[in-house]
Amino acid sequence: MRIVLAEDSTLLREGLVRLLAEEGHEVVAAVGDGAALVDAVAAEQPDVCVVDVRMPPTHTDEGLRAALEIRERWPEIGVLVLSQYVEKRYATQLITSDAGAVGYLLKDRVAQVGEFLDALDRVGAGNAAFDPEVVRQLLARTTHTDPLSRLTSREVDVLRQMAEGYTNDRIASSLHISRSAVEKHVNSIFDKLDLARSTGYSRRVLAVLRYLGS
Repeated sequence: MRIVLAEDSTLLREGLVRLLAEEGHEVVAAVGDGAALVDAVAAEQPDVCVVDVRMPPTHTDEGLRAALEIRERWPEIGVLVLSQYVEKRYATQLITSDAGAVGYLLKDRVAQVGEFLDALDRVGAGNAAFDPEVVRQLLARTTHTDPLSRLTSREVDVLRQMAEGYTNDRIASSLHISRSAVEKHVNSIFDKLDLARSTGYSRRVLAVLRYLGS
């Protein structure tokens, strides 16, 4: 894949450039702030950008705001956000901005090279990849809502993995149940959320949005 990397820490940025090159990816630009990220994406049109949340000048949310701009201007480009914490408002916006090609990992996962590369591959393939802890914290915001209280614990498990971007086959493997069982749980979730079939809308995405929306 062709990748644009945005990370203000020179040490981490260079480390990621080397790691990605060793895995056969091409880092077409490596920058240290949000404005440079947007400019690099406009110039290079990469397959995926890997973005740190906190970058100059304020070291607060420049990376996330740049990521959201990229999602709006170039929705075909994948975005994988790296963060030391869960910025709930912007994380929710990222998740709800599109059904795929987006991810949000806590930086601890970068140390787990296999998990980081797996998430990158999923985003590059047009799928979603969300850190389980990110999903847990976002779901925790809405446990008081009536729809969630109607779900069984197994259905909540399935929904959480749906929010992490997993397919039914991957969910079945993770929960050690059959694919048909996963499909039954998914359909039950749709029914309990009153998500009828509607042309032009993904009920799977709408189910996740119902819980992660602010």
